[in-house]
Amino acid sequence: MWRSRRIIIYLLSEMLPALLLGIVIFVAILLMFQALRLTEFVLVHGIKISTLFDIIGYMSISFLPILLPMSLLFAILMTYNRLSTESEIIAMKSAGISGWSLLTPAVILAALVFVFSAQTAFFMAPWGNRQFEVLITQLGNTKAAASIKEGAFSEGFFDMVVYANKVDSKSGKMQDLFIYDEKESSPITIIAPRGEIIPDADNPGHSILLRLFNGEIHRSGKNHTIINFEAYDVSLNDPIRFEERQKSPPSLSLSELNDRMADDKVSDKDKQTYSIEYHKRSALSFACFVFALIGVAFGIQNDRRGAKSSGFVLSVGFIILYWVLYLGFEGLARNGRLPIVLATWSSNIIFMIFAFMNLRKKLN
Repeated sequence: MWRSRRIIIYLLSEMLPALLLGIVIFVAILLMFQALRLTEFVLVHGIKISTLFDIIGYMSISFLPILLPMSLLFAILMTYNRLSTESEIIAMKSAGISGWSLLTPAVILAALVFVFSAQTAFFMAPWGNRQFEVLITQLGNTKAAASIKEGAFSEGFFDMVVYANKVDSKSGKMQDLFIYDEKESSPITIIAPRGEIIPDADNPGHSILLRLFNGEIHRSGKNHTIINFEAYDVSLNDPIRFEERQKSPPSLSLSELNDRMADDKVSDKDKQTYSIEYHKRSALSFACFVFALIGVAFGIQNDRRGAKSSGFVLSVGFIILYWVLYLGFEGLARNGRLPIVLATWSSNIIFMIFAFMNLRKKLN
């Protein structure tokens, strides 16, 4: 290894820029799938550009545990493909560099990415995912009018049926409202020519009012009661602290996952979910080593003409195959057909065996 240190440094210097490029490419691809949703935030919810960048930042952080192994595979495949295309692999072997020594730089880079990937999987990504959840909740509450469709009955609006003839989702103002509220013991029907959604400006998302003007309240019961009002406030949700809201499994840090799995009050089904989440993050981090072996095994090509354009195609193909296998095994774990540890690690085991079989042919 000491004799090959220049080769190791050289290959690492080739792979690092490709790794950064891979992260940028895959972040862009994943954000493209969210483009419609991001556009809706701007056009429908009327959010600020700065808030949009916050959303993109939190989403990117939450993607990191997936992005890092993918980008590592891309970097290794592209680097070793280029070495094969320009006959540098042949030159290195002719100079006395063993085939297995060529694997060392990829393993070193995989170890570095593994450490960072594990940190992001158990700490950074849960934080980013949690911040994204809170921000989306704030937007959903402060821009609640966006969920009311103009000229149609909206049945899922805070457990009420709401109809508005005209809706301005940016200002929250509505006209010709019909509301059916059955949350109380005696359902009520509210009719008003004007209404406005008023968020809590000091604590956005904590409390929202639907303020109605110059309307009527019809209460059904033994006697039909009609109440006229100049202004009437309908509370859309109770004040609640975001910190007290239960986190989703992807938003839990390592210590929180361990506490949930050790808590006797947690149901067996929830413990299964937390256990899958824990092993999922561990398996994704270890996938850095698996993808490093796959990258070297298929990056070194005997056909120099085919190697030139196969790096990106191979990386995408292996990523798709890995995720198809992983999601299939995860489904078996959730259904109780396979033990959680075996199911979450099966994709890594299969790819590891496949990589070693091909490495023996390429490096010996």
